[in-house]
Amino acid sequence: MSNEQVYQINERVGITSKNFLPNVFVWMFIALSLSAIFAYFFSVDQGLLSFLVNFETGKMTTLGTITMFAPLAFVMLMSFGLNRLSYPVLAILFAVYAAVTGVSLSFILLVYTASSVLTCFISAAVLFGVMAVAGYTTQQDLTKFGSLLMMFLIGVVIASLVNFFLKSSHLDYIISFVGVAVFVGLTAYDVQKLKRIGEGIEYGDASANKMVIMGALTLYLDFINLFLMLLRLFGRRK
Repeated sequence: MSNEQVYQINERVGITSKNFLPNVFVWMFIALSLSAIFAYFFSVDQGLLSFLVNFETGKMTTLGTITMFAPLAFVMLMSFGLNRLSYPVLAILFAVYAAVTGVSLSFILLVYTASSVLTCFISAAVLFGVMAVAGYTTQQDLTKFGSLLMMFLIGVVIASLVNFFLKSSHLDYIISFVGVAVFVGLTAYDVQKLKRIGEGIEYGDASANKMVIMGALTLYLDFINLFLMLLRLFGRRK
């Protein structure tokens, strides 16, 4: 698809280079709001929480286990089905994904104090905002850093899986510290990439509206993971 064709598609659906990125952030904000609402209500409502945790045994229910792994399934479905799914279906999947992620995040409100969760959330928002502005305004091409950051991200995932069995507090600290650095860098990289997508420099076969959803998903993941890494470093347990 040529840049001219991309621009014509953008014009038809009302998305231009000027409002592409703002639309991405609007969808990201909607997703974060849904996650926050569901996380809060499931953490304070014992009736809702009982669907996830068996209070007699202290273990997660089948639904609770499914909820923990469901967000990954949604991400894979949206990513691999991008060209096959219609925009309304993709938007609904994104909203449901954000809600389910919020439900899975309700567990952190049971483990960490509300003040530390709020502090880490605000810190993540500030870091995210600073790096988003940096990624949007910098004249340096961050493409070469993208592959490096992805390598570090894979390393963080592998190390996290290993530490799941080792349960080393020192390794967990190192993983969290590297994770913060990785997602701070990815925020700048992804914002610059989305800026280019809006300008038609880098574009696939998907429609502009669907690219807005996928862009929001990317930034949502950057923010959530940055928040979780900060919480692992600085969060105070109850």
